[in-house]
Amino acid sequence: MPLNRRKFLKKSAVTGAGVALAGAAAPAAGAAEAEKGTKPAKRYSLTVMGTTDLHGNIFNWDYFKDAEYTDAKGNAKGLARIATLVEQVRAEKGRRNTLLLDAGDTIQGTPLTYYYAKVEPITAEGGPVHPMAQAMNAIGYDAVALGNHEFNYGIETLRKFEEQCDFPLLGANALDAKTLKPAFPPYFMKTFRVKGAPPVKVAVLGLTNPGIAIWDKAYVQGRMTFPGLEEQAAKWVPKLRSMGADVVVVSAHSGSSGTSSYGDQLPYIENSAALVAQKVPGIDAILVGHAHTEIVELKVVNEQTGRTVILSEPLCYAQRLSLFDIELVFAKGRWTVESVAASVRDSRTVADDPEITRLLDDEHDKVVAYVNQVVGTATETLTTVDARYRDAPIIDLITRVQEDVVREALSGTEYASLPVLAQASPFSRTSAIPAGEVTIRDLSSLYVYDNTLVAKLMTGAQLKAYLEYSAEYFVQTAAGAAVDVDRLTNANNRPDYNYDYVSGLSYDIDIAQPAGSRIKNLTYGGAPLDDAQRFVFAVNNYRANGGGAFPHVASAQELWAESTEIRTRIAEWVTAKGVLDPKDFASVDWKLTRDGTPVF
Repeated sequence: MPLNRRKFLKKSAVTGAGVALAGAAAPAAGAAEAEKGTKPAKRYSLTVMGTTDLHGNIFNWDYFKDAEYTDAKGNAKGLARIATLVEQVRAEKGRRNTLLLDAGDTIQGTPLTYYYAKVEPITAEGGPVHPMAQAMNAIGYDAVALGNHEFNYGIETLRKFEEQCDFPLLGANALDAKTLKPAFPPYFMKTFRVKGAPPVKVAVLGLTNPGIAIWDKAYVQGRMTFPGLEEQAAKWVPKLRSMGADVVVVSAHSGSSGTSSYGDQLPYIENSAALVAQKVPGIDAILVGHAHTEIVELKVVNEQTGRTVILSEPLCYAQRLSLFDIELVFAKGRWTVESVAASVRDSRTVADDPEITRLLDDEHDKVVAYVNQVVGTATETLTTVDARYRDAPIIDLITRVQEDVVREALSGTEYASLPVLAQASPFSRTSAIPAGEVTIRDLSSLYVYDNTLVAKLMTGAQLKAYLEYSAEYFVQTAAGAAVDVDRLTNANNRPDYNYDYVSGLSYDIDIAQPAGSRIKNLTYGGAPLDDAQRFVFAVNNYRANGGGAFPHVASAQELWAESTEIRTRIAEWVTAKGVLDPKDFASVDWKLTRDGTPVF
């Protein structure tokens, strides 16, 4: 049943629930109408709940640490917690007055999702039902937008996941490359019954990220295309309104910053959710995803209508649940959105839903056993703690594995005689391979992404430009200034995964110099790097396809590529060696300097 307006406001005053001021004045207006002998306006309260960037997190568990998840802020994560929050909201608002959405990145990100894509794949004949499908079906999601990471395991895996879901996967801007028609449902429509009044029709438009065309080029090129979010929203929102939608909500796997990580490689903006709100009339609320940030409520004024659109992005990994409380009034024969207010609920405030625990305990235990398999022995502890600003052996392990794999793949080809270099990023600040037994879990924590390996042909000059771009990651620091390692990196908000080591070259990064003039003493084989010399460059597919907008690499000739994850290659390498000893892979290739003097 719809909530009684007066009871809702009274309850909100007691509990502190957010109510828009415009809505608070409505009962007085209704009373005035009653005094004049007219009926008070019909009202309806709808709550849209949303999650995003779940990345395979069902339980509050860290598979890489084999322990309960924890972070410095005391957050908790997982769909089992979200299930509890959702049931609380349904009890408060009335189950029939709620909608549950997600903004994408569902089936990649943890050993759990890797296991059911690669080890015991859902695509196998008679294969399992994906744990994320099981959990989200049980919780009762209404619709989910496609995220870019949905495509990481290929379209076949995504289609099988789609088949297993009781809800639609939406992507109005995920088009068939040949027909240019939607390859997935563009929208979802739900009708809410209102006692004594016409029903309320709610439309949900799903939009995904144009960057898929770059990041998962190997899977989607020639099969699917991904135009911009604004363009497709402008096409679909009027259609949804003409179909009788009283409320239009967008679930967008796109951040709100207006920026792109891929430079000018695509004519479409990566993080365009706020621009959609600003440019496209007719939208009431946008569930934002992709950026892994928490935005409780962002108000954006549409430039055509002057109406305010409410955006909210819940924190990733099922740490938060966004709520859009939407108030509607029925007047002049139609429902009108009177106000929208967003808030978030926190997973750390509740316990796991026992139903989700019972449903997926077996899958969880199976993956825990898998990641704890011992594959080798380490002679000493290797850690990424200071890998952002010191040449760390643990990152050299990644580059060494990539070099070896590519060198073997190109043996017997015309490129076999070229030197092989490799890139790698310090993905984690907390990963450690302990001395003693080494497990799949330890190695997986080192390489948390499902990237695959590509070999590109690069010149010395191109590699120097590549390194200069990478060195923009450091904050310019004068020779006499104090060094604070916590403020030394991430200049201009560049993430750690967009800073690269390059193995096989020797170089200094002079952080006293301005960006673009930092690479000093660049040598190969003890001699200054020859601009014309050709190299085979072993890179992950994200970087090879233009992720991070590093110069030259995306347009460089591709010599070889594979679909096996780099993480798996690392495990194979360690298993074959049996012993993980830094003397087999570590080398000091680079250091930070200031005016030629080492920082450390």
